[in-house]
Amino acid sequence: MNRRTFVADTPLQALLVEQALLLAQQLQQTADAAPDGQVLAQVEALVVPAARELARQAVQATLQAQAEAAEKKGRPVAPVPVDTTSGPRTPPAATC
Repeated sequence: MNRRTFVADTPLQALLVEQALLLAQQLQQTADAAPDGQVLAQVEALVVPAARELARQAVQATLQAQAEAAEKKGRPVAPVPVDTTSGPRTPPAATC
C-alpha cells in the first residue's frame, strides 16, 4: 500500500479529506464486490448520493465557520456617523 500524508489547515479541510478518503475506500470495495457488467451501475449508485452528502457537509461546515467568525468579531466598534446638519426630514408628499 502506498501511504501519503495530508495536512489540513482548517477543520473544513480535515472534514473533506477524511470524507473523501472514506468515499474512496467505499468505491473500491463496491467496485471489487460488483459482479461483471454491474460495476459502473453499482459504483454510480454509491457515489452520486455520497457526493451530494459531501457537498452538503462542506457547505454546512463553511457556513458554520463563517457564522462563528462573525460572532467573534461582534458589532463594529466605530460609531455610525449621523448627519445632523440638514435638520429633520419630512417624507415626500404622496401623488395620485
